[in-house]
Amino acid sequence: MNNITRICLWSGPRNISTALMYAFAQREDTKVFDEPLYGYYLKNHPEAHTYHPGADLILKSMENDGEKVVSMMLENTEKPVLFFKQMTHHLWNLKRDFMKKMVNVILTRDPKEMLPSFNKVIKNPSIDDVGYALHVELIEYFKTHQIPFVVLDAKKVLLNPKGTLQKLCTFANIPFDNKMLSWQPQQLKEDGIWAKYWYKNVHLSHGFIPYKPKEEKISEHLKPLLNECLTHYNQLITYSI
Repeated sequence: MNNITRICLWSGPRNISTALMYAFAQREDTKVFDEPLYGYYLKNHPEAHTYHPGADLILKSMENDGEKVVSMMLENTEKPVLFFKQMTHHLWNLKRDFMKKMVNVILTRDPKEMLPSFNKVIKNPSIDDVGYALHVELIEYFKTHQIPFVVLDAKKVLLNPKGTLQKLCTFANIPFDNKMLSWQPQQLKEDGIWAKYWYKNVHLSHGFIPYKPKEEKISEHLKPLLNECLTHYNQLITYSI
């Protein structure tokens, strides 16, 4: 594997995954990739392209063949550390054996804080859109195949960015870099073309925004989904560092 550390961050939406991508982008030894399987997902999911903003442009702008994307992830040697920001639902029917060659990190967030934010862009999300059940399923896959993994909880990251990132770097067997804690308030050249729909807060930030509890109420139509998500989230956080 050419001594390359390949990190896959398996996240749900609205889970500070972009902030973590920006953190790793500050490292001189690291190249970041923004959701390389998004095109594959939109092409193969029977409905996603009908409600994801900018779907047509996304499909035209990136590789739609999942196996080719996986080959790129395994063969790229541009930097000693490669960081792939991924959405877990983008794995749609894709073979998962490549994960044995990755440093696998699951990122989750309290659904009471995530769902209102996600619902503003994609209305009436399903359990498959938000990743919690898929994360639990992924953990079972990792355990069955003896693949090491770690879980990050967004709240813990925001409460203690340095401490949590130090633990993550130890797990990935790479040195921690203080540069990961701040960045310029601007877009990354690696941002996907969907950034204008999702990344506004990160583009305005200088680093991890200090945690504040969300006070936005859950809409009635989201409460059944919230209860379903909480069942899975409560399992996930038992693994968090």
